[in-house]
Amino acid sequence: MLPSRHRLRESSEFRAASRGPRAAGRLMVVHLKTTDADHPARVGFVVSKAVGNAVVRNRTKRRLRALMTRHVDAVPSGALLVVRARPAAARAQFDELATEASALLTKVTRRRGGDRPRAAGDGR
Repeated sequence: MLPSRHRLRESSEFRAASRGPRAAGRLMVVHLKTTDADHPARVGFVVSKAVGNAVVRNRTKRRLRALMTRHVDAVPSGALLVVRARPAAARAQFDELATEASALLTKVTRRRGGDRPRAAGDGR
């Protein structure tokens, strides 16, 4: 279980994390926002109705929480991390979720220096 000190709960923190660099895969999208705050890394989960009914969404969220328990120490201190499940995550095997989560965390932590201004003409 993910300790409560590592949980993201405030909607403002979810919005702040979505402004940081992101990495996307077939099963999930990971957003990371580094801050200067003096707190442990915090993780939040977004599992929409597109993933499935309440039972499927809650099972998916529990599986993602278990994965992030393994990886939260690799996230920089003070960071806000949001993991958004895609519909395919509900049907994926746990090993497949673990492999993609690890790869996406590696990719997004490398990009975290990417909190830079966008280039002119970048319409995103």
